[in-house]
Amino acid sequence: MPALVLLTMLPFVWFGMIVAISFIETPLKFRAPGMTHALGVGIGRLVFKALNLVELAVAVVVIAAWTLHAPLVSPGAGALLITAMAALALQVAILRPAMAKRTRALSQTALTPDAGTPVRAKVGTGTHIAYITAETAKVITLPVAGILILLAVAA
Repeated sequence: MPALVLLTMLPFVWFGMIVAISFIETPLKFRAPGMTHALGVGIGRLVFKALNLVELAVAVVVIAAWTLHAPLVSPGAGALLITAMAALALQVAILRPAMAKRTRALSQTALTPDAGTPVRAKVGTGTHIAYITAETAKVITLPVAGILILLAVAA
């Protein structure tokens, strides 16, 4: 029974974490009074590292619950979950490490007395755009997978 609860709940929890951090907190952070681009990037590095670690843990639990209740995960729901997990793997293994050097350099400027004036966040590189695209893919696939799983449980 706990695995069934996790299987039906976690896609929505995972979705909520991404929306809260990536699409609400991150853009708003750069509008805070006194927030510099360098400081915002430094905070973002910490937040996204933590988010990705929690996402990895959630993905592992989803996989475990899925294996215990495989008949409830239709091929469509499975494909959506795999897409979300592949997007996360891409972010963790390739995209975030590729952005690390640039973001580390930007966040280091926050340690200097003249860290700069507040600036609005902007998308800087193709890697950053790919990261946002992967976040968007997860935001689309996770709730749809969750709905499909709930429909299977209700049937």
